[in-house]
Amino acid sequence: MVFLAVITKITTQQKRTDRYNVFMDYGKGKGEEYAFSVDEEVLLKFQLKKGMEINEYDLADIQLYDEIQKSFTSALNYLSHRMRSEQEIRMYLKKREVDEPIIQETVLKLYKYKYLDDLEFARAFVRTYMNGGNKGPIIIQQELREKGVKFSIIEQAMVEYPSEQQIEHAIMMAEKATKKETKLSARALQQKLDQILSRKGFPRDVISIALEEITVEKNDDEEWQSLMFQAEKIKRRYQGYTGYEYEQRMKQALFRKGFSIEMIDRYLSDEEHD
Repeated sequence: MVFLAVITKITTQQKRTDRYNVFMDYGKGKGEEYAFSVDEEVLLKFQLKKGMEINEYDLADIQLYDEIQKSFTSALNYLSHRMRSEQEIRMYLKKREVDEPIIQETVLKLYKYKYLDDLEFARAFVRTYMNGGNKGPIIIQQELREKGVKFSIIEQAMVEYPSEQQIEHAIMMAEKATKKETKLSARALQQKLDQILSRKGFPRDVISIALEEITVEKNDDEEWQSLMFQAEKIKRRYQGYTGYEYEQRMKQALFRKGFSIEMIDRYLSDEEHD
């Protein structure tokens, strides 16, 4: 082995008290020089102290371990805000330009000390959005896949969101939407609720049960008021038409809105006699 230098002094950094500056004498007549800095854990692991001789292989080991420790500390800071998946950690370190071998060692160390656990992360993720009640299981699973969680782990985590609770949340969401969409026909409202629940990530069987549990039917007077509202908006679009062409366009537009032909004819008849 090639002798490199002797440690002459070790000082604590001013801004980072968990890191230390190491000074060495390389035996070239220059005396003491700053050599490198290390994390406290590295200092203890290699038992670095004044008077210790360091060869080039020792230095390579120290610097490698320090790189791993710096990456590990950075990952812990990232984890301090919330739990992360393994892929999130890897992507974070990659953005910080950490080399792949160092990332791999960092991830292994995080698992060793139980800072990483994709199953626990997935379970917590499912519980968070389940308690929020604004995302269905399909979207939750999709977001977990985007975070790099394996399908087998996602399946285990989804046990946290049982179908009974999915139905309950779907009903609540549909009831909330029903109160807002008072100007739609009964048929259009049914379609709207189906679309909303589907976009929110609820499966077809849950949507079907939820829509059976809420009342979307309207009495004739409510349906008539909805038709009047929609017709007034549509009339502005077709104000340039008259006679038969106007009637046909109004009929088609109102039918697409979910109103019955009988009610549409009644409206057009009343309009004609006004």
